[in-house]
Amino acid sequence: MRGNATRDGLVFSHRDTPPPIVAAKLVSRSAREEFEDQTLSGGATRARGAGHRAIEEQPDALRTCFERDRDRILHSNAFRRLAGKTQVFIFPADHQRTRLTHALEVAQVATAVARATGLNVALTEAMALGHDCGHGPGGHASEEAFDQFIPGGYHHAVWGADVVLKPLNLCYETLDGIRNHSWSRPTPATPEGVVVSWADRCAYSAHDLEDAINAGIVTVDDLPRSITTVLGTTRSSQLRSLISALVSSVTSTGLVGMDAQHAEALADLRSFNYEQVYNRPESLEQGQAVIAVLKALVEKFSEAPHLLPDFDPDEESLTKAVTYVAGMTDRFAFETAVRLLDWPPARLPPGIETYSLRH
Repeated sequence: MRGNATRDGLVFSHRDTPPPIVAAKLVSRSAREEFEDQTLSGGATRARGAGHRAIEEQPDALRTCFERDRDRILHSNAFRRLAGKTQVFIFPADHQRTRLTHALEVAQVATAVARATGLNVALTEAMALGHDCGHGPGGHASEEAFDQFIPGGYHHAVWGADVVLKPLNLCYETLDGIRNHSWSRPTPATPEGVVVSWADRCAYSAHDLEDAINAGIVTVDDLPRSITTVLGTTRSSQLRSLISALVSSVTSTGLVGMDAQHAEALADLRSFNYEQVYNRPESLEQGQAVIAVLKALVEKFSEAPHLLPDFDPDEESLTKAVTYVAGMTDRFAFETAVRLLDWPPARLPPGIETYSLRH
C-alpha cells in the first residue's frame, strides 16, 4: 500500500479520516540547545553543535550531538549483537535477560534519574545503551579468556569505547561514560556518566536476582532482611527504591551518590547474587567452558588471520583476532568452534550443546 486519501498534496497512513491537525513548529537542534541552557541543572552536560569528536563533523540540523550518538549506537551492529550475548544465563530461556535487554533496563533506570534531576537525558541514554558493547560472548568469563592476549588485560568498558564503538566517532563525553561505567575504572567526567554507573549496578543487581528466582536457583525467602526491609522483594520495588534514593541524594546534595542505608542494601543484594548465582558451581563450570572455547578461537584466528573477515596482512593479527571473537554472539562463537575447530559439543557450555546438536 502506498497510503490513503490525500489532501493538500499529502499522503495519509489511515483510510478513514485525515490525521489530527497539529499546531506544530520546527524545533531545531539550536532551539533545543537553548532550551537545555534554560532548563538543565547547573553542572549538567550541555550539547554544543557537532560535539567534541575525534574527527570533526558538521552539526546536524535537527539532532543535538548526544542525540546523534544515541542514534548511532542504537543502529549499530555492535548494539544489535547484544541480543545474542549472555547476561547471566547462556542461551537464555524465555524472559531471561540478554546483554541487550540489560542495556535497555540500564537506560530506563539512568534516564529516570536524569530526567528527575535535570541532567542531559540524551547523553545519559547514549552512554547506557552503549555501555556493554565491549562485552564478548558468554558473559564476564570472556574477559578472562581475552586477558592474556591484550597488554594490560581486557576490560569490556575500555574495549567498548576504544575499539568497538570507535568507528562511530562518538562524542568525548559519551565515550568517557562508556569507558568508565565500571566502578573499578576512574570516575566519569560528567554527572550523567556517574548516573549510568549507578544505574548499571542497580539494574543488574535487581534483574539478575529476578532471573535467578524465575529459574529456581534461589527464592525470595533466601534474601537477607538487610535487603528486603529496605528494597523489598521484587525487581519493581527494588528499582523504585534505588531510583528514588539516587534522585533524593542528587537533588539534596548536588552530588551523584546514594545514602548509606540504600547503598548498603544494594551492596548486600549484589553480594547475595555473587554468592548464590554468579559463583555457584554450575555458573563457574559454564565460565570455564566459555573461556576454553574463546581462547581456542583467538589462537586459531591469530595463527590463521586469512580466515578473518576483511583480512589485512598489515594489521596485528592477535588484536584483530580478539576483536573478531569478542564481537561474536554466543551462538556464532560456539557454532564456529564446532565447525572450525572440531570442538566436541559435549565441551560447550551446558545448554548450548543440546541446541547445537539439534540444529
